Amino acid sequence: MRAIQITEFGGPEVLKISDVPEPVAGDGQVLIAVDRAGINYADTHQVENSYLSTTELPLIPGGEVVGHTADGRRVVALVGSGGYAEQAVAHAPYAWDVPEGVTDGQALALVLQGTTAWHLLKTSTHLQPGESVLVHAGAGGVGSLAVQLAKHWGAGRVIATASTEEKRRQVLELGADSAIDGTPEGLKDRILAANGGKPVDIVLEMVGGPTFDESFAALARFGRLVTFGAASREPAAPIDPSRLMKGSKTVAGFWLADCFANPALLGGPLAELFDLTANGTLRPIVGGEYALSEVATAHEDMRARRTVGKLVLDPTR
Repeated sequence: MRAIQITEFGGPEVLKISDVPEPVAGDGQVLIAVDRAGINYADTHQVENSYLSTTELPLIPGGEVVGHTADGRRVVALVGSGGYAEQAVAHAPYAWDVPEGVTDGQALALVLQGTTAWHLLKTSTHLQPGESVLVHAGAGGVGSLAVQLAKHWGAGRVIATASTEEKRRQVLELGADSAIDGTPEGLKDRILAANGGKPVDIVLEMVGGPTFDESFAALARFGRLVTFGAASREPAAPIDPSRLMKGSKTVAGFWLADCFANPALLGGPLAELFDLTANGTLRPIVGGEYALSEVATAHEDMRARRTVGKLVLDPTR
């Protein structure tokens, strides 16, 4: 079958089509004919071997797929790796039926980015009605869903950062109350201004480096900042515990992989997200579809912040 298999670590240039053996499902697994595969920012880290987990070569990247099983089920599945291919294997508990009213692209947006946004707001920061929420990269896969979920769950004010005027208009259309430039210089002051001069209660942070530092400085008393990525590939400054005590602030980390040991931590939120999407409350954004042969371009576009929402891969092209 056709697949993207990397045999050396590097940038988008190592992503090339190969002819590889078809996968075989073992006990407790399902074989999926892939209709679409998801492309994630984490894939760019995995390809260059800078991800949180160890990566071994050769590797077929791609953590989630949507497609059909031999018995005709239409499923979205988390596969760990192997998604950039015409066929993929998933453990049965991690393949969920996709309801009518949810498209392939929407299902891919929800299974990873959607469940991440759900846990960031529900599990990590315990959003309460009326609280202010700052969402970094509000036009991205996680951010565009987090903006909508925060409003749906009663946030008092939702502020989103985005890198261009067009993206800032898009996050306002999704329901954000304010959209600001996410450039680190002067970011704290822009956050406070967007929140009526007050610090924010919750920050969803995935950039790292000085963006993390400025966001923490804008955190209110009893505020919670959750970090779930490092898109800038820069470390944030260490935080002395005394800075947490003064203001009773919380810094949490979140990695969706820590939910993988218990499928219910994914299936429960996903069922709720499917319902919200099917009834029109939630609008997952599919920002671009690429042919399998164009996956290097997809990674380049994502790293250059030229994309919005969820990116998907068509293995038939």
